Amino acid sequence: MLLHTPSSPCLSFKIIKAQSKPDNALLLSAFKSLVHNQRIDRSISVLRGSSIPSSVTRNAASTQAGASVMSTETVEADVLKALSQIIDPDFGTDIVSCGFVKDLQIDEALGEVSFRLELTTPACPVKDMFEQSANEVVAALPWVKDVKVTMSAQPAKPIYAGELPPGLQRISNIVAVSSCKGGVGKSTVAVNLAYTLAGMGARVGIFDADVYGPSLPTMVSPENRLLEMNPETRAIIPTEYLGVKLVSFGFAGQGRAIMRGPMVSGVINQLLTTSEWGELDYLVIDMPPGTGDIQLTLCQVVPLSAAVIVTTPQKLAFIDVAKGVRMFSKLKVPCVAVVENMCHFDADGKRYYPFGRGSGSQVVQQFGIPHLFDLPIRPTLSASGDSGIPEAVADPQGEVAKTFQDLGVCVVQQCAKIRQQVSTAVTYDRTIRAIRVKVPDSDEEFLLHPATVRRNDRSAQSVDEWTGEQKLQYADIPEDIQPEEIKPMGNYAVTITWPDGFNQIAPYDQLQMMERLVDVPQLTPAQAV
Repeated sequence: MLLHTPSSPCLSFKIIKAQSKPDNALLLSAFKSLVHNQRIDRSISVLRGSSIPSSVTRNAASTQAGASVMSTETVEADVLKALSQIIDPDFGTDIVSCGFVKDLQIDEALGEVSFRLELTTPACPVKDMFEQSANEVVAALPWVKDVKVTMSAQPAKPIYAGELPPGLQRISNIVAVSSCKGGVGKSTVAVNLAYTLAGMGARVGIFDADVYGPSLPTMVSPENRLLEMNPETRAIIPTEYLGVKLVSFGFAGQGRAIMRGPMVSGVINQLLTTSEWGELDYLVIDMPPGTGDIQLTLCQVVPLSAAVIVTTPQKLAFIDVAKGVRMFSKLKVPCVAVVENMCHFDADGKRYYPFGRGSGSQVVQQFGIPHLFDLPIRPTLSASGDSGIPEAVADPQGEVAKTFQDLGVCVVQQCAKIRQQVSTAVTYDRTIRAIRVKVPDSDEEFLLHPATVRRNDRSAQSVDEWTGEQKLQYADIPEDIQPEEIKPMGNYAVTITWPDGFNQIAPYDQLQMMERLVDVPQLTPAQAV
């Protein structure tokens, strides 16, 4: 029997009304209260966790004379079978197979069961419901008298931490919010998305990448409006507002910059990579307009997990947005959602579309982006940005906040899918001594011989960059070579470490062009070692 979550949302918040001069301490207390009391019930996936099997332990069982004794395997199997009824609807896999169940302890004599459900992010929108379901299915076992379930999340860490600058190595997901056109509400979407994710329980930071006209200092109201530097590490210490870490050139005491492109790229790089972000589940980057050097620098300095595209109904906005989508496509950054801002307003019982319709839908249809969200024309949305209190915080039960809740759920869900796809895209199967490849967004899985992959290296060590002459010869690579380690490198390639110490970068596109293995014999365990 599959357990499904209700499809209708049930939000329970306290309303915080925006004031012209808010008390930050009172606002912080109220916001934490609404975050604590927030519950979201909707039919989306619990996020896929580690695939490593959970460690199962038990206390020694004592039984009375004449009582039937259940074997350890039986009681453990009973509990895991019960928990396997809870299905991740996105991946079609139960939470036991996903590796969510940790630290299972069983006392048969007392009928006590305790375990931990470890999710990939504290922002899982259905964590409360999964906790309740786990309690119910285990308590339904006839010999169980008491169930204790604890919830946790994996430490924040990117799947390719070794490729990142030190300041970014404890950030799980980096999400770009981009429009490639100014004035469409990109910063509004970025800030409200960040505070929505924080309200869902995630650790969040915002990086304002617009040096020429930073918006973040206007949209939030931190007590400390200047960035500080750690005197020992020389790292930048982000400022904070309502628990979200903030870095912007506007907080550097410089206001708006007047400088040439290469200088701006250097400033962006320094602000982003030398800040002490700490452990974050999501870092939201408010991208500057355009598709030039600054945008390319950002995409190359950090491996972006995903991008959210912001547009307006006008055709001119679509033209610029299309350039940005193509840029992300070339850089292998998945665009997971489109937000069409200033779509409509309601008056006299009717809905009006003053700027026309269809720009957002056109982006979705033309580029295959899976999700579209509409934002209305609301004076409060603009006013909240100017007052320094994001709309998602000022009116968490309003229509606009609900749209951002849906967007936040989408981002959490899609980032989890992307992490799972990237982490399992290229693996080595020792039982058949072959490299398994399943490129993200592709249903095809194929096998490659390790020697074939090694011989097809296109780096300067294997091919002369000037003449194109092949320096690595076929006979240089032994037929029985096996990779020592395969690690993801961004969303477009893997790094393969070979026994001779060589680190090969293998893009997905290149792997798809190599000669494939067919009819691979299965090795015995002894042969696979």
